[in-house]
Amino acid sequence: MSELATADPGLAPADREVSPDDWRQRLARALAGVPADAPAPAVWRALGEAGVLRGLYRGGNALGPAVDPARLGGLLRAVDARGDNGATLSVLVQAASALPILGSGRPSVGPAPVAAAQELVLAGSAQVALAATDEAAAGSDLSGLGTEVRFEDGGLVVDGGKRWVTNARTAEFLLVLARRRPGRHFTDFSWVLVPAGAPGVTVRPAATGLLANAATGHIGFDSVRLPAEHLVGANGRGMAVFARHMSTERLAGALWAVALTGRVLADTRERLRGRTADGEPLWHNPVVRRDFAECLVRVAQLRALCENLAGTAAKGQDLSAGALLKSAVGLTAEAVLARCAQLQGADGFAAGGVQTVRAEAAVLGIGGGVTELMLDSVADRSEQLLAEWRT
Repeated sequence: MSELATADPGLAPADREVSPDDWRQRLARALAGVPADAPAPAVWRALGEAGVLRGLYRGGNALGPAVDPARLGGLLRAVDARGDNGATLSVLVQAASALPILGSGRPSVGPAPVAAAQELVLAGSAQVALAATDEAAAGSDLSGLGTEVRFEDGGLVVDGGKRWVTNARTAEFLLVLARRRPGRHFTDFSWVLVPAGAPGVTVRPAATGLLANAATGHIGFDSVRLPAEHLVGANGRGMAVFARHMSTERLAGALWAVALTGRVLADTRERLRGRTADGEPLWHNPVVRRDFAECLVRVAQLRALCENLAGTAAKGQDLSAGALLKSAVGLTAEAVLARCAQLQGADGFAAGGVQTVRAEAAVLGIGGGVTELMLDSVADRSEQLLAEWRT
């Protein structure tokens, strides 16, 4: 085996060996004790204290631990069932992206701020925000980012800014993707762990009323000085590590989309059964039933795609799996939620109703790659996909 295949991903073996039943029981107990209106950090703390977060990963390599797809799906279903999309987004980004990337950078000698931060986050004692989307470039153009990290006087200096960062206003740690030298090559970037309270760090709220519990914000870095040990992983491996976990985040988005649309469909069905027209429940209207059934088929197709591609996406070795999943989410979630909003009529405009859910769920078609770009990526891999389907 290669060095990468045998490297310790930084998670205790005992935590990875928790049985599926035990892990599910821990998850249920953890969330049962969290009030419905609790802030996202409280949800994260409960998950960490119960050992749910430590039991989420299995194996891995020097690019970070690999998530267990079944447990990731179970986690997102359980958190989504609480009905707070902001809290679910907060958990998703940390569990599927930030923690695995943080796990790629455990230093072997000397002070270990990265390892210490990882332990705090896994324990639920702290949150970590993934600061990738840059103020100097479109979110889809990561290689055009302007945030920089440079070595100076034996340490690191970070300058720049990040936009639309989930957990920006509540996280104790910021995981920052920064440019280490000019250029667009994948080796020109590194990850840096920045304490949120470090001198030179400023955070301001994002101007949105949606996904409030996700604590979204914009972050500025003005000559932020850090010890060299705050570099996460090898210098110049930033994009390689990010690519390793990109498919996992897209799988997580698809798993959440299945949970969210399923929850909204169940609510819509009950409303249709309880409302009448000409003395008959709307649920008995053939047009309503046909439209509802089409939504069920769409979600069933997305769920089947998740099951089919989960293992491949979690390994992070096939970008086409992530692109397929992300495209399917964009094509499914909006269509299903739009139809549910129409079927619910005026009720959908109530506070926290399906119209709000629909607006918040738009993040599924934007965050981690917009649907149109994902479809372009799928088209690029059409020859490979068609060949696979013929075998």
